[in-house]
Amino acid sequence: MMYGWYGDGGIVGWVVMALMMLLFWGAVAAVVILLIRGGRPGMGGSYGPPHPPYSDPEQILNERFARGEIDANELNERRSVLRNKQ
Repeated sequence: MMYGWYGDGGIVGWVVMALMMLLFWGAVAAVVILLIRGGRPGMGGSYGPPHPPYSDPEQILNERFARGEIDANELNERRSVLRNKQ
């Protein structure tokens, strides 16, 4: 007679396998949820604090200048265009 996981061990083996499967899929679901929640801006993720949906155009220009995306000449040209538009 074989007893255990694959033998004629009764219902205990089936219950243990079902519990292990539930634990496995629960862990997979928990990891997916943590990855989704942790990666979104504004939800405590790694992207920093959330930005307002609409920022001041001059503030955006100042930030781009501070990051080195545009130089001083381009900053001044774009500022003058913005100020003449308003």
